[in-house]
Amino acid sequence: MTSVAVVGGGLAGLTAALRLADAGCQVTVLESRPRLGGLTHSFRRGDLDVDNGQHVFLRCCTSYRALLDRLGTTHLTRLQPRLDVPVVSGRKMARLRRNSLPAPLHLGRSLASYSVLAPIDRMRAVRGALALRKVDRDDPRTDRISFGHWLAEHGQNSATTEALWDLVGVATMNVHADEASLAVASTVFQLGLLTESAAGDIGWSLVPLQQLHGDAAATALAQAGAGVRLRSRARALERDGSDWVVTTDDDRLTVDAVVVATDPVQAEALLPAGALTQPEGWSAGLGAAPIVNVNVLVDRPVLSEPFLAVVGSDIQWVFDRTAQSGLASSRPGAQLLAVSLSAADDVLDLPVAQLRAQLLPALGAILPALPAATVLDFFVTREPRATFRPRPGTAVLRPAAQTALPGLVVAGAYTATGWPATMESAVRSGDAAAAALLSTEVGARRVVAA
Repeated sequence: MTSVAVVGGGLAGLTAALRLADAGCQVTVLESRPRLGGLTHSFRRGDLDVDNGQHVFLRCCTSYRALLDRLGTTHLTRLQPRLDVPVVSGRKMARLRRNSLPAPLHLGRSLASYSVLAPIDRMRAVRGALALRKVDRDDPRTDRISFGHWLAEHGQNSATTEALWDLVGVATMNVHADEASLAVASTVFQLGLLTESAAGDIGWSLVPLQQLHGDAAATALAQAGAGVRLRSRARALERDGSDWVVTTDDDRLTVDAVVVATDPVQAEALLPAGALTQPEGWSAGLGAAPIVNVNVLVDRPVLSEPFLAVVGSDIQWVFDRTAQSGLASSRPGAQLLAVSLSAADDVLDLPVAQLRAQLLPALGAILPALPAATVLDFFVTREPRATFRPRPGTAVLRPAAQTALPGLVVAGAYTATGWPATMESAVRSGDAAAAALLSTEVGARRVVAA
């Protein structure tokens, strides 16, 4: 058997570990936290299960959905039969929804009646969508262009950018259009909205994320014969002849191969010199973008939709997390709202009291029933380094799975998947890392021998 250490128990590491274990490798997962799941986890607050952030997926996220199938948790999610996003702007309510026509006609009627935009701006948006559909996202030159600059050159104004392009783009890329690479933005919109009519249908978990990912992965790995070591941080990685040695705080693990599935800063610190072609300091070049989640517990239902998108407000997206939190059984009649704030540089360090003073009135302006409700709890989760920043020119800083050193591969949502740092990107990277390892001569020989 080929022995493999997988450093990191997020979605990328879990995907690689399961695929390698399924192929007959002897896998050990090293995770520094006391749980699996990485950035998609949950925690207890009183009698509630609370997700650290709001994570949705699309029908086109085929790799992530395959992971759910492997974990046996697909039935714990809901996937829209057709894309339907309620959008609020002031007193106006609109819906971005698709029909049964082929792309891009599937959104034509919705954009034509999108009341958040003036009629002339709706036409601008349609022309912009048709032009974006033709962008060659694989051309290296595309990555060096700002999405915001491209939008301006193609007739988009501040109204269309805020009400459409950033409405989707900020939530998926975690940066505004002006800061986003056109290549990454094209991937999001082409694959999610402009190529296949059903691709953009939205899915979400019906249970806490810890149950959907981390806990289910622990069971699946055990059933596949893989080992998991929690609270085990890899401190050093070195070559010893044809073996690899991973040093943790209390052990030295000798294996045939290693998957480094940490965040980019940890990966750069851990990888031996010469492993990657990226220049020194590449992880700092990728940067980091924060996400802030504000949780509001109220004594009565104030939101009738599973989620709501908002334009022209301090609020971006609001989710009903009542069922997922267990609130329905512990406090019948109450509701838990989660306000997701991506690209949250301006609010990351604000005190909770200031966020409450700023966001509760904004939330009340879009949810008319909220001012009459009693706020039972208000708490905030912050992920300062939730994702890398997919700025123009960052594609060259995203490493491929295969390193220059035999038996060593990397995985993570930041790697060269072409996607922004989403769950789909993380799973794709884990698949790529496992495939690269299994395709090597030593990996293939030892797996076949097993």
